Amino acid sequence: MSIPNLESFGFDADYQAVYDLAYRYARDELYELCERMDNEDWFPEAAFRGLAEQGLLGVTVPTEFGGGGMDVLAQCFIAEAVAYWNHSIAAGMLASDNLCLHNLVRNASEAQKREYLPRFCDGSVIGALGMTEPGAGSDALGSMATTARRDGDDYVLNGRKLFITNGPVADVLLVYAKTAPEKRQKGISAFIVEKSFPGFSVAQKLDKMGWRGSPTGELVFDDCRVPAGNLVGEENAGHIVMMSGLDIERVIGAFFDIGIAQRAFDLALDYAGQRKQFGRAIGEFQMVQAMLADMYTEIEAMRALTYQVGREIVDLPEGEGGRGVVHKRSAAALLAAGRGAMRVLDQAVQIHGGMGFMRETEVNRLYRSGKVGEIAAGSNQIRQVIIAGELLREAGG
Repeated sequence: MSIPNLESFGFDADYQAVYDLAYRYARDELYELCERMDNEDWFPEAAFRGLAEQGLLGVTVPTEFGGGGMDVLAQCFIAEAVAYWNHSIAAGMLASDNLCLHNLVRNASEAQKREYLPRFCDGSVIGALGMTEPGAGSDALGSMATTARRDGDDYVLNGRKLFITNGPVADVLLVYAKTAPEKRQKGISAFIVEKSFPGFSVAQKLDKMGWRGSPTGELVFDDCRVPAGNLVGEENAGHIVMMSGLDIERVIGAFFDIGIAQRAFDLALDYAGQRKQFGRAIGEFQMVQAMLADMYTEIEAMRALTYQVGREIVDLPEGEGGRGVVHKRSAAALLAAGRGAMRVLDQAVQIHGGMGFMRETEVNRLYRSGKVGEIAAGSNQIRQVIIAGELLREAGG
């Protein structure tokens, strides 16, 4: 694949430079790690922390705290470029740099920013988001069971979090817990939790079908003591932090899906030119050509919508999100990208034929990982509910 010409989509040269840097570094340094990561579910910690030396961590952090001082759209392009070559590392970057760190950039106090932001930027801290629970996935707010009660200078957290990307390796986590359970969605608060805090532990590392090498775990909070100063935002206002963050997460997830789909398409296109049957390259047969044409069109449609919504989240005000146009369009972008990526991946495996079914092939690895794009950050069905709900609200005036 040639690197996309972002200027043809109306983006300036700064975004192109960021994309080029991430793409070339991932190609030269991260791609070779993929096979071992998949086979052994191995997390290359040194390589992940080393991303800081390339300026690929903390890109949205203001320069005064050691970051790149760029916007979230730059982070989106990094996600796409890295996902093309190593989607598992890109997944870890998304969890640390966007779900955790960017939410702190948007919502943390000045004291919290001085304490934590520089450590993310220099790679000394890996982050994670603690939201999903065993009984609270799609209904993350209403069914949340993890609680936090004030006890002197601390909050005491009790509960469990499940399916947490980076959970087993995270140094710092942004964790949501109910401080006023009777208020349901409006009784949630956000906390910065360090792995060294007493009462915090990793119960297990989960064995996944895809995204292997991007560690996912179950976390336990057993009378976990968190300093009151680590409350992010106001008490019982965590739903505002969460929902605005989710809208941004959905958009960056769509960029991620473009990267993985583009890689699968390029592998299929190359294979179609090399694989011979009946004395001809299979790419000469019209039915294979039709599949390639559909895959290309799918990716370009994903890119057009996703890039546009990427523009729309750049200046999302603090406290905004979780409602209105951006809520609807971020859900639409990820719905289209998740579905589109799986259609592309399915066709890529089909073109590879029997080899596509072999676990050792790269296209098989991509296929197994692609499914999470229809599940994470709110499943396809939740995205449909969001879109329809906003449409009906608009129609009703």
